Amino acid sequence: MVHKNTVCIWYDNGALEAATFYAQTFPDSRVVAVHHAPGDFPSGSQGDVLTVEFTVCGLPCVGLNGGPAFRQTEAFSLQVATEDQAETDRLWNAIVGNGGQQSACGWCKDRWGVSWQITPRILLESVTSKDKALAKRAFDAMMTMHRIDIATIEAAIR
Repeated sequence: MVHKNTVCIWYDNGALEAATFYAQTFPDSRVVAVHHAPGDFPSGSQGDVLTVEFTVCGLPCVGLNGGPAFRQTEAFSLQVATEDQAETDRLWNAIVGNGGQQSACGWCKDRWGVSWQITPRILLESVTSKDKALAKRAFDAMMTMHRIDIATIEAAIR
């Protein structure tokens, strides 16, 4: 099925491996199709995996094995809203523990260079609260963290 809008993520040469990892890690995620190159291309040969259709948390994506010409940056990220600390920890640890790296404020990067925001709903609701003092307390607490700790956010908003 062709969607009206699909996120295309450029990989050096790991689209299938990445999509498989996402499908095994995130809810409502799966590999939909693998397409092989019908001819040679600048970073590969006929028959190589060229694109992979997949979903991540229900979001339709296509991974393109485009080669090393373009690198991932934090200017693009996938934000996953989590319900509790267990889900936050599981997703964060899956990404970082599979060759990824942690960053600040709930951000981490997977081993393919794609940036993720693993963000508990309570944090999203707090930093966007109409109560500006509450929002600032939650924001200030978040700024001290790598992986988000919900108990610390809850303490800050109290």
